[in-house]
Amino acid sequence: MSGRDPLCSPRRFGRGAALTFVFAGVLVAGAATGSLPGDGGRAAADAARSAGPTRPVSPPEAVTRAAEEAMADGKSPLEAAERAVSRSGDRWAAVYSEREYEEFAESLDGQYTGVGLEARRERDGRIEVTKVQAGSPAAAAGIRAGDRLRAVDGRAVDGRPVTEVVSLLRGDATDAPAGTTVRLGVERGTRAWTQTLRRARLSTDSVTVRTLAGGVTVIRITAFTKGSGDAVRTAVDTAPAGTGIVLDLRGNSGGLVTEAVSTASAFLDGGLVATYDVDGEQRALHADSGGDTTRPLVALVDGGTMSAAELLTGALRDRGRAVVVGSRTFGKGSVQMPSRLPDGSVAELTVGHYRTPSGRTVDGTGVTPDLDADDGALERAQTVLSGLGDAP
Repeated sequence: MSGRDPLCSPRRFGRGAALTFVFAGVLVAGAATGSLPGDGGRAAADAARSAGPTRPVSPPEAVTRAAEEAMADGKSPLEAAERAVSRSGDRWAAVYSEREYEEFAESLDGQYTGVGLEARRERDGRIEVTKVQAGSPAAAAGIRAGDRLRAVDGRAVDGRPVTEVVSLLRGDATDAPAGTTVRLGVERGTRAWTQTLRRARLSTDSVTVRTLAGGVTVIRITAFTKGSGDAVRTAVDTAPAGTGIVLDLRGNSGGLVTEAVSTASAFLDGGLVATYDVDGEQRALHADSGGDTTRPLVALVDGGTMSAAELLTGALRDRGRAVVVGSRTFGKGSVQMPSRLPDGSVAELTVGHYRTPSGRTVDGTGVTPDLDADDGALERAQTVLSGLGDAP
């Protein structure tokens, strides 16, 4: 299990996917339009969390009514909404405070407040730093991968869930803004010290590109944040001529559906990406024209490939554009719509499901790869590319 401070989900999101640090997702106009009452049209979220088939037992109106009644009685609307959502039978419904939802939406814009650490919990419960973002407060302080994180603001973190440690780093409990300090207890070998960092506004790096020997380009997308599609298009346009591409979606927990469609557009010349229903009304998502349809392409997936990443994978496979290598994806194809509650908090309930171009649903089943591979999946992908006409 691992995580990093920009990508943790809100504190109340504990319905199974909290271990994946999931993003929310936004559908195009006509579905989740991104307009919450009173928010001036700010982009809202169709929470791209992952689930098996679910339908809400309790409609959004029931949740709103519970919140309104609680407010009239001088009780917490948020807590009342949480109880109503819990009774709804919708596994992936969630309730967020206003601040939590704002932070969640900001993370989709590729910005977050934190110190720039990624960490994981080892089997013995120790919290180990796995990556330090360049230019971050953690990097400036000299913290590096392999260091052990012992405490945050005096609280021992050994044995704690990584989600909780990430929350402490971000200062979620106090809604800590950029500029506030956080004190870390760090250990490296036999050396132990305390380091005070000042939180900062940082940018996520959800798309990374590297070129393997022989010219194969690996485009890794960890989540679909704002601008991901453009970054993928640029990577495709600048890849060495005549070589193949590996689209690495392993561990991709979802994100902005519009960015997943934009990414599909980099490899398709228009056409259907997915269909979906909202309260029984059928709608469709289409790629833009002009994508690269000739370059050999392999999509790498695993059990951590979720939601919008599954939508993209299904589209590329059904359209005959990519060979899928790896292990079966998580299996989420449901759409959540947000509703603003009287106290400014936000509740989300499942309202529909999406299908791949061939009509397949991924809810509860995921996407089964064309070729199974766990260890050595990247090497297997390179072999597949050579068979598709690439000569690495």
